[in-house]
Amino acid sequence: MKTYFKDILELGKARISFSVALSALTGYVLYTGVLDNLGWAITAGVFFLSCGSSALNHWQERKTDALMPRTQNRPIPAGRISAANGLLVAILYVGIGALILLLTAPTVALIIGFITLFFYNAVYTPLKRVTAFAVIPGSFVGALPPMIGWAGAGGSLTSEIILLVSVFFFIGQIPHFWLLLLMFGDQYKKAKLPSLNQIFDEMQIKRITYTWILTTIASALLVILFVFNNRLLIFVLLFYTFYLLSSLSMAVFVKEEFKVRPAFYKLNFLYLFMMIFLVTDGLLRSGPF
Repeated sequence: MKTYFKDILELGKARISFSVALSALTGYVLYTGVLDNLGWAITAGVFFLSCGSSALNHWQERKTDALMPRTQNRPIPAGRISAANGLLVAILYVGIGALILLLTAPTVALIIGFITLFFYNAVYTPLKRVTAFAVIPGSFVGALPPMIGWAGAGGSLTSEIILLVSVFFFIGQIPHFWLLLLMFGDQYKKAKLPSLNQIFDEMQIKRITYTWILTTIASALLVILFVFNNRLLIFVLLFYTFYLLSSLSMAVFVKEEFKVRPAFYKLNFLYLFMMIFLVTDGLLRSGPF
């Protein structure tokens, strides 16, 4: 029973879904300046919707997952959960998430939640079989959760604040994916999926990825300078952002060796710090935007 429960969580990619829910909470607190029951409800709803989208992705990619060492031990290709039950789990996850948002939040939050699910499962997932550049439209998945929290709190989606934050998460998804590609690109070939490895050599991909990291850092600086209010948080984020820039630049131009895994973790820490600090900044600020 314990193993089956663990597989259910794995189908929902619980750790990734938690970070998606945290980004929705970021949008909510950023607008309201408080952490109340509605904020937690929206966070829970987004978490279950994300779990449902992830479980549906497991079901959609069960055949290609079986061909890649990185994914062949997932619950469905490994045979621990049948494809039919995996689809049922996805439907239940989505149903729970949709019900929570429907009963607690403004309708716009649920609409954006379904748009996010659509982009991930109906655009990005099938497009991966067609083009190596599917990640670009797929990156909208990272940009929308903060908007769910912001709109669920009553904020306007045309506000410069939430647009800056969403653009940061949109741009950041691209180097995140291409760093994964540098680590596991050969496995995409085994699954017969289009990959940048088939278009560019490894050094070219590293340079392209580095360029996108620079773009991510630039978008992070816009958020830090125009969204944050607390000077201490601004200082800490600026320090980490310039540390990230200098360490990756040294790796590319001085050491002539761009180590992928450390770059992947450093970039992910930037996303994590940004979410935590935005929530903290919102709570320290008095009153909504």
